[in-house]
Amino acid sequence: MEEKGLVRSASEAGLGTLLSRILGYVRDMVIAAKFGAGAWADAFYVAFRIPNLLRNLLGEGTLGTSFIPVFSEYMVKKEEDAWEIAKIAFSLLLVVLSCLTLLGIFITPLIVRVIAPGFSSSPEKFALTVTLTRLMFPFLLFISLAALATALLNSMRSFFIPAFAPAMLSAGEIFSVLVIVPFMGGRIEGLAIGVLLGGIGQFMAQVPQMLKLWPKAAGYFKLTLANPGVRKIFRLMMPAVLGAGVYQINAFVDTICASFLVQGTPTALYYANRLVQLPLAIFGTSIATAALPRMSECAARNDTDGLLNTLASGFRMIFFLLIPSMAGFMVLGKPIISVLFRYGKFDSFAVDLTYSALLFYSLGLVSYAGVKVAASAFYSMQDMKTPVKVSVAAMILNIELNLILMRYLDIGGLALATAISSSINVALLLVFLKRKLGRLFTGEMFVSLWKMCLTGAAVAAVCAGALLWRVNPYVKVCSGIILSVVVFFALSALLRIEETGQVMRIVFRKKSRPV
Repeated sequence: MEEKGLVRSASEAGLGTLLSRILGYVRDMVIAAKFGAGAWADAFYVAFRIPNLLRNLLGEGTLGTSFIPVFSEYMVKKEEDAWEIAKIAFSLLLVVLSCLTLLGIFITPLIVRVIAPGFSSSPEKFALTVTLTRLMFPFLLFISLAALATALLNSMRSFFIPAFAPAMLSAGEIFSVLVIVPFMGGRIEGLAIGVLLGGIGQFMAQVPQMLKLWPKAAGYFKLTLANPGVRKIFRLMMPAVLGAGVYQINAFVDTICASFLVQGTPTALYYANRLVQLPLAIFGTSIATAALPRMSECAARNDTDGLLNTLASGFRMIFFLLIPSMAGFMVLGKPIISVLFRYGKFDSFAVDLTYSALLFYSLGLVSYAGVKVAASAFYSMQDMKTPVKVSVAAMILNIELNLILMRYLDIGGLALATAISSSINVALLLVFLKRKLGRLFTGEMFVSLWKMCLTGAAVAAVCAGALLWRVNPYVKVCSGIILSVVVFFALSALLRIEETGQVMRIVFRKKSRPV
């Protein structure tokens, strides 16, 4: 029953994420057509990484993993105290991030020199990156408030609205390209303003649902560090910040290395990562998002069996959905990139560059999601240190592999380094989880894994056949995807993979008993 509840919750998050990602790809198509993969686009995506880094360090990357376990623990004990913690957390975040935003705007030139040293050789490109970064820095404040709102709503088992809210960021950027950028004479600074508008919208989209759940008697603003629950959140945040920092260092090492490769490499890395993020967000991140509050409640009640069942269910769904996604990207990735992005200034060279990264990023798709779910198990037990230690080891490996592989594979080497280090990361997390919990997966899990690998091979074969069709690229991509999905579910049903029925019940809205 716990497994069915996880699938339903993940489906809500996945649906919201899917709608958000669809709008996100419309945004990417609009931006790619307008700015291509040149110097302006490189400056924008490097500039966007800087406030995005701080968002992950202080927002989504830490607030969710530290807030949800503590809030869930207090909800089990005394609901009134849980809402007191939420009120204080929002108040402190508002004040601290307002100050940090002002500081960041002041020291932006120094930050850009550290994060993109290759830009120093081009004064115009460097100056543009500084300007764009300053325009987008307030994005940090609103997107972090949105992240805390997401954590609160997820704790209350509300998943659709938080998953859909990022669509506001895409809407803001699309509006900027269509309206603000032309008004500013085609300058990319208008796109930075759209990012800021999108951050505000992402927070405001969640406010009505949050106020609906929030008890009026609890109040909304209180500044104090005396609350033990808040202090506990901050204690958990410290290692969580380090863990998020490790991930972001990996991303910035990629950016630094990319800044020394052929022009367009940072932009191509961005678009390849965006494609990989679609199935990862819809399936992997949604499963981890739904699993964390469930595992946190199990940990608060000392229900080890419930925690293990949720963990196993999460990994089975990851294998089931992401192995065929990986196969599809590796085989059909280039025509997908062409259909989505080859417009305007995004030419065939940009397509080839992006596919070189996508091919190797895809190898780690299952591992990226596995890290999220395995780390969530540690977070639910309020153990933040173990994932950090493992992430540091994976980061060191990633840096070394970057420097080695980029010599032979250029942009593909950067992506392959990420895939290899992520695979080592999830393997180590599972080893430490087994030591902590005494057991993990049964033999049935590995039998299912072999079956899921067969479905992935079938998807790859169908996609390879689609490449041979002499038809319009749009028809080739759409028909190849549709046919591979049909073959995937047919073979999964033939092999009697349990997850097939669960997913089909969600798709056709067949209700089961509440969990």
